[in-house]
Amino acid sequence: MELLRNAVRPYAWGSRTAIPELLGRPVPAPHPEAELWMGAHPGDPSHVIGPDGTERSLLELVEADPLGQLGERCAKRWGGRLPFLLKILAAEEPLSMQAHPSAAQAAEGHAREEQLGIPRDAPNRNYPDPTAKPELVCALTEFHALAGFRAPDRTVKLLKAIETPGLAKYTGLLEAEPDPSGLRALFTTWITLPQASLDELLPEVLESCVRHVKEHGEFAVECRTILELGEAHPRDAGVLAALLLNRLTLRAGEAIYLPAGNLHLYLHGTAVEILANSDNILRCGLTPKHVDVPELLRVVDFACGEMPVQCGDTGGRMAVYRTDAPEFELSRVEWAAGQDDEIAVDSVGPQILLCTAGDLLVTADDGEKVELRRGQSVWLPAADPPVKVRPLDGARSQLFRATAGTCED
Repeated sequence: MELLRNAVRPYAWGSRTAIPELLGRPVPAPHPEAELWMGAHPGDPSHVIGPDGTERSLLELVEADPLGQLGERCAKRWGGRLPFLLKILAAEEPLSMQAHPSAAQAAEGHAREEQLGIPRDAPNRNYPDPTAKPELVCALTEFHALAGFRAPDRTVKLLKAIETPGLAKYTGLLEAEPDPSGLRALFTTWITLPQASLDELLPEVLESCVRHVKEHGEFAVECRTILELGEAHPRDAGVLAALLLNRLTLRAGEAIYLPAGNLHLYLHGTAVEILANSDNILRCGLTPKHVDVPELLRVVDFACGEMPVQCGDTGGRMAVYRTDAPEFELSRVEWAAGQDDEIAVDSVGPQILLCTAGDLLVTADDGEKVELRRGQSVWLPAADPPVKVRPLDGARSQLFRATAGTCED
């Protein structure tokens, strides 16, 4: 059981306040701080801090002793890799619109690009690794996102509410086929529009969105989002594609699961994110990075309807966010001010415990103790004994627990 020192990723869309404030550093930071990574990702692994203050890469520890760090089942199932990555995500501005492949798609795509000799760090590489990348994001603050395709009848109603001469034929296309096939046809049409056609249509749509917002129309929130995206990414087909997605506002503790093929875009807010330890991303737009439209269309899932929002299955103090992802499982524990009861954390494989509010005392069954301050995390190897956790100071406290999902073959 050892504290972790974690890397901060300075992407341009990040907040200058959320992560520094969580870590107790001065705010605002001089540069955006978008993500805090906890895990053994080769690009920026955490470092475990030994009792004498020396540090060692968690990636090196796992590679040197996969059985002790991951446990036999997890090490066998994931080829000696830690299968998940835990993050704090702090979005001040929207990220790119993207989807991730299934395990089969990733394996096939990776093998194909390897055979073609595309360097793994090339800008046009879609599959730098052969693994899936499901994600779950749990709000720490109010968190805004677009995720999954809205039910077609609702999208037709939205498009009619902002209808323009140029938009009418596209509305009719979906109205004539209000199902996943119709969504695929409209989405494909929009993201492959010639730039000249897009330059005619998009200003019309944005102007109509302005009117709808001023009139306090039914879809004002959706239209305001489209306007924000249009301002940040003028002439980008992703702005039109965003009209097709569910607009979500998560409250603290609420989460959404993003399986393979789910098209999504994080807009604003701070969250805990857990994902498979992969870099496979198929981008749709709203980014200067590589967009491979044919490959995107192979991966995107056009299933439609409301996105399920979950608060976790509660057993005692611990709420577990259930998914079908074998790579990870995320749990959350809350203590209100004045509560100081102890919770048991079983030894079920490799785990990371993250404190996001208050101060916590982590005590192992062998007597070892670690104080976990807000923003700090601790690595629990599979070989370690179970631990108990309780608040230290009587203030409201919050803990997230990340571990591997099922490790069966």
